[in-house]
Amino acid sequence: MSQAYCTLLALDLLVVHSISEDENGPISPLHDIPLFADEGQKTFNMVVEIPRWTNAKMEINLKEVLNPIKQDIKKGKLRFVANCFPHHGYIWNYGAIPQTWENPEILDESTGCKGDNDPIDVMEIGYRVAKRGEVLQVKVLGAIALIDEGETDWKIIAIDVKDPLAEQLKDISDVEKHLPGLLKATLEWLKIYKIPEGKPENQFAFNGEAKNREFALHIIEEVHKYWKLLIKKEAEAGGISCANVSNVDSPFKIDQKEAEEIVNKSPQPGPAQSVEPVGMYHPVQVV
Repeated sequence: MSQAYCTLLALDLLVVHSISEDENGPISPLHDIPLFADEGQKTFNMVVEIPRWTNAKMEINLKEVLNPIKQDIKKGKLRFVANCFPHHGYIWNYGAIPQTWENPEILDESTGCKGDNDPIDVMEIGYRVAKRGEVLQVKVLGAIALIDEGETDWKIIAIDVKDPLAEQLKDISDVEKHLPGLLKATLEWLKIYKIPEGKPENQFAFNGEAKNREFALHIIEEVHKYWKLLIKKEAEAGGISCANVSNVDSPFKIDQKEAEEIVNKSPQPGPAQSVEPVGMYHPVQVV
């Protein structure tokens, strides 16, 4: 489902990014991959941005045409998440559910905060380390409401339907039973991961309580509705590229030939440049 590409930016930093493809050619991982893997079973597609145990802050690029997965850059430097002892990198496979959008103009009815202008995040807790750009079919188990600088940033908790535990994990209450300590570690990680950058602890709605599957499904339904407004140009895009090849009702739809031309015009790979070491551990005191 994905093919790796590289581009050398003017910043003299090599940024690896992935262009998603289906059998017909390039697609947008945000707009063209369906929300549901199986609507009847209520299983969802997940685009893996960051494999477990890795540090590079990779994400679907909202502003670039066809939304490739690229490493985020801040103040001219590639972004890496810090290792907050005892954690290493991301502690789950991390990514997004396609065809979702947390609308920054609408107050979330549960949190009272506006959306963060991103597709909804998902943390896949299965045993296998996924590959960047891979599309997983996942079962939703619950959700955590992170409040990031005053914005709602939902984190969906899910498991790959092919994981050996998938049949036994039916709701959020089953996670502690079969994966003891994981939810506690998840809350700790989300709370402290920005502290090494000099930022305060993140806050949570519901005092950090992980909401159940039914609640999470409702949240996904809502953010899918917001995405539908976005792709039909019925909501302000706010700089998000909505180019797609499959949504027939969208004024942003382009044909496959144009999509291929966009990819072919991408800059050629350049030599890798050095980056700052990312293996350092940061002791963080949890209050």
